[in-house]
Order: sequence, then structure tokens, then C-alpha cells
Amino acid sequence: MNPITAHRFDEEFAPHIAQAVKAVVGPNADVQLQPYGGPGRPTTLKITAPSSERVRGTRHPLNLHLTWDECEIASLMAQHGPQRFAHYLDALPRKLRAWQLARDFDLGTRSQAEPVVLLGNLDLEG
Repeated sequence: MNPITAHRFDEEFAPHIAQAVKAVVGPNADVQLQPYGGPGRPTTLKITAPSSERVRGTRHPLNLHLTWDECEIASLMAQHGPQRFAHYLDALPRKLRAWQLARDFDLGTRSQAEPVVLLGNLDLEG
């Protein structure tokens, strides 16, 4: 990835994603943004939270890692990138709910089936 594009994503776009995720996951979650660290180390949004008291069985505390596709990030720098990004932010709560089913995590109880869940190479579609 172009380091300039990565830096711009980290500065201009990723903090807004972190805020939107925090609004969905709630105040008990810790949402940390790790900036682009070079090849093989993409910008990563880490969402962790202690499990709810309601969790039983072998569920793990919430530990989600989100990364985005490089081409999707580059597309934000194009002419209609900001509008596209605004649609993505609007859709993010719905996307998070849909990802729960596919990746076996539960935002309500802040738990998941595996110790770490990676939602990688995400698109930025609304």
C-alpha cells in the first residue's frame, strides 16, 4: 500500500470508523486504532470488551480486529470517496450486526466463539 494513502486513511477516515463502532458496541468496549505499519501490517481497529455476566459455556470476551482492503482504502481518495465513506459510516451498524452471525460473535453479550475474530479485507460499501 502506498504509505501516503495509508497515512491519510489513518488520519482522515479510520478515526470516524472507530467512533461509529464505539457507538454500536457501547461504553464498555475499548476501541483502539493501530495505524498502518508497513507491508503485512495494515491499519487495524481492535475492539475488546469484557463479556457480559449472561455468557455461559466456552465463549470468549470480545476481541475483534478489523482491517480494510487496500484498493477500497485507495478508492476513498478518488473524486466520490468522501460521499462513499459517508454511506459506509451510515451502514456500519447494520454491517456489524450482520457480521455477528457470519463470524460467531455477539455484541450484546460482548462475547465470541474464538479467542480472536479477524474481519479482514473489508470493503467500504454502504
